[in-house]
Amino acid sequence: MAGGWARDGAVNEQIEDSIRDELSRLQARAQPSGESLTHCAECEEPIPEARRHAIPGVKLCIDCQQERDAHRVHRGGINRRGSKDSQLK
Repeated sequence: MAGGWARDGAVNEQIEDSIRDELSRLQARAQPSGESLTHCAECEEPIPEARRHAIPGVKLCIDCQQERDAHRVHRGGINRRGSKDSQLK
């Protein structure tokens, strides 16, 4: 049951849209594409051929990728409802 001017089921649709957007963003980020680099984009060390074949489009060596994964920054989601709190951020 939606309140105010929203139609029934609008809140669930917003939640599902937010989840769908986040999943598509994560999938796009998790799957590198294009040609793999022969040397790491950060440290210039050679990327092993087995890694380049296993992950098409790889840009980082294993050490740099592990370091980047260890320092993940939590990203806030999108508030689709447009509340005053989300407009203040």
